[in-house]
Amino acid sequence: MTPQRAQPPGAPSHRGSHRSRRSLVLPSASRMRRSEDFATAIRRGRRAGRPSLVLHLNVVQNADGDRDAPPLVGFVVSKAVGGAVTRNTVKRRLRHLMRVRLHRLPRGSLLVVRANPPAASARSEHLAAELDVALDRLLRRRGPDPQARTDGQA
Repeated sequence: MTPQRAQPPGAPSHRGSHRSRRSLVLPSASRMRRSEDFATAIRRGRRAGRPSLVLHLNVVQNADGDRDAPPLVGFVVSKAVGGAVTRNTVKRRLRHLMRVRLHRLPRGSLLVVRANPPAASARSEHLAAELDVALDRLLRRRGPDPQARTDGQA
């Protein structure tokens, strides 16, 4: 039996911490993984650029023709942004920022967030502001569609 270390009073317990962190990440169902989805979003989607990032949005319908599929979000962070640690940090920050903006995306849409080299040194607040401006531009350009449902409430 291994002895357990004494926790200082008021220290957070690490047991069950994976459950509390789960609500802080982009849902697994909304993560883009297939290269075909990335290619579709980039080639056929609309683009909005900012100095530190570029967004590509494509609203597609699934094979059944309905819009019940959740929006998918993918991230592209090239070696031009920095080394592996820097790229992963940028990806984590962008994933966290997109989690709270996911409800704004139309269901069935594909969004690719491509980080430019300035994203490596940008503060999270700056990335959030640029993400909001680019996302607003893409969603406004799309125009109102009365039958389009967002990922929020039905």
